[in-house]
Amino acid sequence: MIAIALSALILRVGLEKFLSYSIAQNESAAGQTLKLISQAMENYARSSGAYPKDFATLTQSKPAYLDKDYIALSPLKGYIYSCPKMDATGYICSAQPYKCRLTGNTGFTISTGRLFVSESCSKSE
Repeated sequence: MIAIALSALILRVGLEKFLSYSIAQNESAAGQTLKLISQAMENYARSSGAYPKDFATLTQSKPAYLDKDYIALSPLKGYIYSCPKMDATGYICSAQPYKCRLTGNTGFTISTGRLFVSESCSKSE
């Protein structure tokens, strides 16, 4: 009986550590991916004089500003990517956890001028 309780405790601690590590990795990847998207947008605007109006412009131009369409491939590493505002004057892109508290604890947003904001996701999501 004691062996079973001890095994359950060890399993629980191990699972919590693994989940914590996985969430940290997902959050780091999401933040870096948003910064990469923002850099691509800023580089495009610098070379063309305006921000791209759609995500395909970044992946299909010659040379490509991004190697893949992160929005179409979502979810990636536990995060869903979107760019609700993309027009000639600027952009707003975000990365939100696919499952709050399971794939990530933090949502990220980046906007014109590389303004990066992070906030905790709510349990009700």
